[in-house]
Amino acid sequence: MLAPFVPNPLDSGDALHATRRGETSMKSKRSMPRRRFLGTAAALGVGAELAPWPALARISPRSSQDARVTPEMVRFRPEIEPIVRMIEETPRDRVIAIAVDRLKAGLSYKELLAGLFLAGIRNIQPRPVGFKFHAVMVMNSAHELAIAAPPQDRLLPLFWAFDNFKSSQAQDVKEGDWALAPPSNQLPKPGQAREEFFRAMERWDTEGADRAVSSLVRSLGSAAAMEPLWRMAVRDQRDIGHKAIFAAQSWRTLQTIGWAHAEPVLRSVAYALLDLGGMGGASPQPVGPYQANLETASKLGPDWMMGKDDAGATKGMLETLRHATPEAASAEAARMLNRGVSPGSIWDSVMLSASELLMNSPGIIALHATTASNSLHYIYNSCGDDTTRKLALLQAVGWQPMYRDRTKPTNPVAIDSLEPAGHGPTPGDDAVAAIFEAVSSDRKKAGGLALDYVARGGSTGQVFAAARSLIFRKGRDSHDYKYAAALCEEAIASTDRAWQAPMIAAAMSQFPGSKTPDSPLIIQAREALSRLV
Repeated sequence: MLAPFVPNPLDSGDALHATRRGETSMKSKRSMPRRRFLGTAAALGVGAELAPWPALARISPRSSQDARVTPEMVRFRPEIEPIVRMIEETPRDRVIAIAVDRLKAGLSYKELLAGLFLAGIRNIQPRPVGFKFHAVMVMNSAHELAIAAPPQDRLLPLFWAFDNFKSSQAQDVKEGDWALAPPSNQLPKPGQAREEFFRAMERWDTEGADRAVSSLVRSLGSAAAMEPLWRMAVRDQRDIGHKAIFAAQSWRTLQTIGWAHAEPVLRSVAYALLDLGGMGGASPQPVGPYQANLETASKLGPDWMMGKDDAGATKGMLETLRHATPEAASAEAARMLNRGVSPGSIWDSVMLSASELLMNSPGIIALHATTASNSLHYIYNSCGDDTTRKLALLQAVGWQPMYRDRTKPTNPVAIDSLEPAGHGPTPGDDAVAAIFEAVSSDRKKAGGLALDYVARGGSTGQVFAAARSLIFRKGRDSHDYKYAAALCEEAIASTDRAWQAPMIAAAMSQFPGSKTPDSPLIIQAREALSRLV
């Protein structure tokens, strides 16, 4: 049963049936000086440029703002469709070379990125929500890491995303060659679309939800059209949180490529949100504490967002997350909020819990405790409905015990008990290099070095810059990009800087090491870019 929903009427605002082909504002990132980055990169052994800088500079976006795709830039203009078709039709072993050729010929990074986004939405089935569909869900994470990187690195995530898409496209072809179908011609009237959408979602009715989403997009502005999807994105932990991840990543992608593409994207989101497979069985009901949290949310007072940051409350909530049931953990969070604890302090406990799980039980489940919580946090900051905002936070709390119970760590270490050893290299390039060298042989030691480094005043930005550089050259999986983007965002957003050190220490369980071999893709990229000389 749905709680009262109030749309957010802000601004005013193109197709999803499961078919076979042929059938009917994060805080500002601090940039690191180029000299320091090059020093760190050299120490890490990743400083060699892919091509001479003057040649690479001709096609690489010169600033992070140049790398952003504004809503005015891409609106399915006639020149974009050929780009999408080029990406769809070019063989995997040629797509990076062709992309470089197009860039040399004058195609902008922005146009190429938009074409890749659209090719993913059009060609990859969003069920199950994960697996090959990561080619779509990861695009915004790769882009976010790219725009935070120095100019000489900005094309690398795009090249990786091209290759990742082609791999997923080939898998989709083997599984039946799914394609996004045209929208229905029979849509609810504009004034009825929101209620029709909620009724269809309550019935897990794919066709009804699809028609309603098309009507929502065509009749409402962007923020108002997205509000009903935010509510449904937070209800179901099935697919280990990928539903919330896809909704958040889709909205962020639309902020990049333009609302003109919202209808096919949001139809894809609604289709994914109604997936009954995944790791939760085929029962037509949400997996997790959603129903209980509807009741819990109703008990929050009118000033629930006005509390004070409280590190002690963060530690208390973290301890609760170590043993409580999902429903009990969410209820305790509500009690803290009503006692005057800030939502930020609760979010800190969620992210510390997720980091603790990854530190103690590295793997896919624990990693998604971070990436799904980051998406719920983004929804919390983006939605305009008070109940949806409450639910995003309460669900983030309630999902942590679900990840905990599936990871079952042995001899767990409490993340808030980590203490700096008080020794190690003086903060600087050598210290960062030592951290990532240790990752390759002893991740626990690397975590300790990272904890010491940050606790002694080392730059978190320098650690993240080094991690990005290594991911660009050595990363082989979508999760490398998803996790790095999420962890960086959450560490920066923490209410207390003291929490950054243990979060970064835990991240060494996932980040690649400097001695990890370069991915085959980076070798292919070097060959393609060598033709620029």
